Amino acid sequence: MIDRAHRRVIFASSLGTVFEWYDFYLYGSLAAIISKQFFAGVNETTAFIFALLAFAAGFAVRPFGAIVFGRLGDMVGRKHTFLITIVIMGISTALVGILPAYASIGVAAPIALVVLRLLQGLALGGEYGGAATYVAEHAPPGQRGLYTSWIQTTATLGLFLSLLVILGCRQLLGPQFETWGWRVPFLLSLILLVVSVYIRLQLSESPVFVEMKSTGQTSRSPLMDSFGRWDNLRFVLLALLGATAGQAVVWYCGQFYSLFFLTQTLKVDAQTANLLVAGALLIGTPFFVVFGWLSDRIGRKKIVLGGCLLAALTYFPLFSALTHFANPAIEQAGQTSPIVVVADPADCHFQFDPIGKARFVSSCDIAKSALAKAGVPYANEAAAAGAVAVVRVGANAIPSFDGRPIAPAEFKPRGDAFGKDLTAALQAAGYPPSADPSRINKPMVLLILSVLVIYVTMVYGPIAAWLVELFPARIRYTSMSLPYHVGNGWFGGFLPTVSFALVALTGDIYYGLWYPIVVAVATALIGAVFLPDKRDAALT
Repeated sequence: MIDRAHRRVIFASSLGTVFEWYDFYLYGSLAAIISKQFFAGVNETTAFIFALLAFAAGFAVRPFGAIVFGRLGDMVGRKHTFLITIVIMGISTALVGILPAYASIGVAAPIALVVLRLLQGLALGGEYGGAATYVAEHAPPGQRGLYTSWIQTTATLGLFLSLLVILGCRQLLGPQFETWGWRVPFLLSLILLVVSVYIRLQLSESPVFVEMKSTGQTSRSPLMDSFGRWDNLRFVLLALLGATAGQAVVWYCGQFYSLFFLTQTLKVDAQTANLLVAGALLIGTPFFVVFGWLSDRIGRKKIVLGGCLLAALTYFPLFSALTHFANPAIEQAGQTSPIVVVADPADCHFQFDPIGKARFVSSCDIAKSALAKAGVPYANEAAAAGAVAVVRVGANAIPSFDGRPIAPAEFKPRGDAFGKDLTAALQAAGYPPSADPSRINKPMVLLILSVLVIYVTMVYGPIAAWLVELFPARIRYTSMSLPYHVGNGWFGGFLPTVSFALVALTGDIYYGLWYPIVVAVATALIGAVFLPDKRDAALT
């Protein structure tokens, strides 16, 4: 039973972190709209990948935020540090809501957006370690998993809140949401900022830190003590490779990539997809606390690594089932009329052009660009060197064309004609331009998404307690923050970008799953062999 004073600590820390995650997730949930608003100068596939990269940029700098604010938290205190981070996060998020789009200020728009994303990432890099350390240092022995699991719910609750606000704005604003209404959820973060700061101002400092401060035991050089000494650096590296890397890819695959898969690959309309994901989050969120509580009894390691293995073993059948129940027409068309690009491999390139200057005009690139735009799966078959690419849709063959010798003025009409022929062949073969709402088996899609979220709760519920217990109090904020944010910021944050790019490259809609599977298996092996479980150790 958690007493009243500790419930207040948990509530204040968790609520403030919910708001921070709300700010951060808004961008991820609105990536498709943001790609049109801020990256309009490139083709659609590149625009979406670039929007995902801007999303990932916030994750890329999180480890630097962990270093800066972790050091501050170990020297000055936990409370003051996560007050600073929440103010930075709230202001930078609100500014996205008033940022001019590409149509108004050109390339300055995506640059400014990336700068704001970097500020968000820096702030979040210092937030989590402070909240987790603060709550763990208040928890009585034998209950740290339970106490910190409430903070673990905040990421999912923040995403849930962002989805609810987005859905509400879509309903109220209708078509205007796509043009300017998407800015409203970002501006609403100012209200959340005020509430969060007020709540956190009511907190007192961590008792463990107060005792260290009064006895002069705080670290004078947290960075050197954390990363300059092998006995501690060893645990930092093991925490990254044997715990947080796998936790991160399972988390982002279950909560983010599943949403991207529904909307971008299966062409489920955004409102339906958001409602289904929100429903899964509502079902799965209590399991954060369940697994946190369970980790106090059987250990953090078994639950986290078990979640990694379960996810790795079942991702392919689960995402295949999502296709079957969310857009069966794609599955049926793929079976009866499979698409194959027959092309010279030397003519096929990775079509990622972040500055919009490259021209992909080989016959293979033209064919694959059209298929990526249509959002349909395809296989690849090698043709003779120099051969013009052909797209086979079932028994039909649609020849592409080599755009290299064609004048720019003639290229667009030829490309439009090829796209028209390809679209006609796809429609004739049963490939839908979007998922048919009447054929979406919503209960089964909800069930699959809920399973993916429960995997998230397994790996994420106990992770804060596991990390806190690995490091001494004098350098805990710094030491636990870095592996957490490298794992979640780099391994997890880049998952949507890497996975989507792999799909665009290969044509296999499930190929992007190899990234989280490989990382999750590696983490399970490293963590099982090298990382201890210190659930019964005292926090000193």
